[in-house]
Amino acid sequence: MDKTRRDFIRNTGTVFALGGIGFSAKSYARIIGANDRINMGIMGTNGRGAGMAANFSIQKNTEILYICDVEETALAKGVNAVKKAVNKVPKTEKDIRKVLQDKNVDAMYLAPPDHWHAPAAILSCAAGKHVYVEKPLCHNPHEGELAVAAARKFKRVVQMGSQRRSWPILTQGINELHNGVIGKVHMAKTWYTNNRASIGIGKQIAVPSNLDFELWQGPAPRRPYLDNLVHYNWHWRWHWGTGEALNNGTHEIDVARWGLGVDYPTKVCSVGGRYRFSDDWETPDTQLITFECEGASVIWEGRSCSSALVEGEDRGVIFYGENGSMITGGNSYVIRDNKNIIVKDVKSDIKIDGRDPSSPSASLDGVHIDNFLKCVREGGVPNADVETGRKSTLWVQLGNISQRVGTTLYINQKNGHVIDNKAATALWSRTYEPGWEPIV
Repeated sequence: MDKTRRDFIRNTGTVFALGGIGFSAKSYARIIGANDRINMGIMGTNGRGAGMAANFSIQKNTEILYICDVEETALAKGVNAVKKAVNKVPKTEKDIRKVLQDKNVDAMYLAPPDHWHAPAAILSCAAGKHVYVEKPLCHNPHEGELAVAAARKFKRVVQMGSQRRSWPILTQGINELHNGVIGKVHMAKTWYTNNRASIGIGKQIAVPSNLDFELWQGPAPRRPYLDNLVHYNWHWRWHWGTGEALNNGTHEIDVARWGLGVDYPTKVCSVGGRYRFSDDWETPDTQLITFECEGASVIWEGRSCSSALVEGEDRGVIFYGENGSMITGGNSYVIRDNKNIIVKDVKSDIKIDGRDPSSPSASLDGVHIDNFLKCVREGGVPNADVETGRKSTLWVQLGNISQRVGTTLYINQKNGHVIDNKAATALWSRTYEPGWEPIV
């Protein structure tokens, strides 16, 4: 038996219950197969999850045992994606808690709605599974802290889907930045653009027969079903989603934080609103978040309803330093001197569609997947470890909190918490449906 599993069994008993089901550590005392095969469960396959299920399935010595989704059509999408990729048909299950009871499952890939991310990751860790969870890591900052605690307590590999951390050319560019290619960096600008349509005004109707809305809501306090909520528009409702800042800004802020080498901002301020349409969309469609750090400033510009490019890119990051600038829109980078003359232009042959929510680049997703699977097999810290993911997620969560309370936030440099602001601190966590509270 490997050391990680011995430690897990020795250090834990029955862990906790979320949604009424508990897990016994002894039930999961098994070794990853002698051939190093990793058996996967996939949760959430309506959009990106289906493509990632196929991507996981073609990795060496990796098998998809379960497709888990609360809607029958999405289940079929996941199954068909795997079948098309490797001509195998995984089992199907609506309830992740039942998947986690299968001792043959080694790891979980999680792509449900945002309000499910951290609770599902915590459940998975407690069940002895390693976790690849899509961004954002969590719906609120407290859940992020719990996710880190669960990964550490149960000694699981937990990787967030900020796949840029594994992109080779971007990594090369960040290393050049750290080695002083443009001198001291004093500012990073990040952005995301799109042209999303109105979601209208939802009508309360009967839940479709192919959807288990009770499980879809899971940890979130119960709300009635609306005809404009499932599948994607929940992103723009605070009760379930986190807005464009976390939906896409998490990626760019993660790269900025990586490049600057900072953990937390010292001050955060957000302005913006829902300007384009009058509908059920609650989060900003236009948002500017400014972050002050020691020695540098960071800006995130989010435009959900205006697709004008910045520096010729639909999304990206530009670092400004004393000797020039470096811009990246994906797995590439361009360095300019102080006269704005290009001194280095490193391009990738791999096409990236920055506005494709399902798969901006399957081959580059594969690099991040490979890093996760290698850590599961051999140990080590993944490129986008849960703590790295928590910090990057927290930055844009702080931006949203500033937006919602209408004030500038001052941040504790030891833990990222808000200083002396009761209204903001009240948004650090949320209420849960009774019986679904995540606990570590």
